[in-house]
Amino acid sequence: MNVMEVSEEALRVKLRIESPEFKQLEQEHRKLDSELMSFETHVYLSPEEEIERRRLQKLKLAAKDKMREMIRRFKTGNA
Repeated sequence: MNVMEVSEEALRVKLRIESPEFKQLEQEHRKLDSELMSFETHVYLSPEEEIERRRLQKLKLAAKDKMREMIRRFKTGNA
């Protein structure tokens, strides 16, 4: 791990403790990731499954974007 990765992880730990919203977003991100992994076992996705997979991907990305924004604000002191 380089210095940036260590400092980012330290920020994540601090945000987990201080921000219930950040902690909830991380849990949601992990849950969505787990749900998406279940689609990986399918050889073929039905149109409905493909729509659901895309919906979950968008939700997961939105959670990740919110977490990154919280980290950015925390780094700049605008938390």
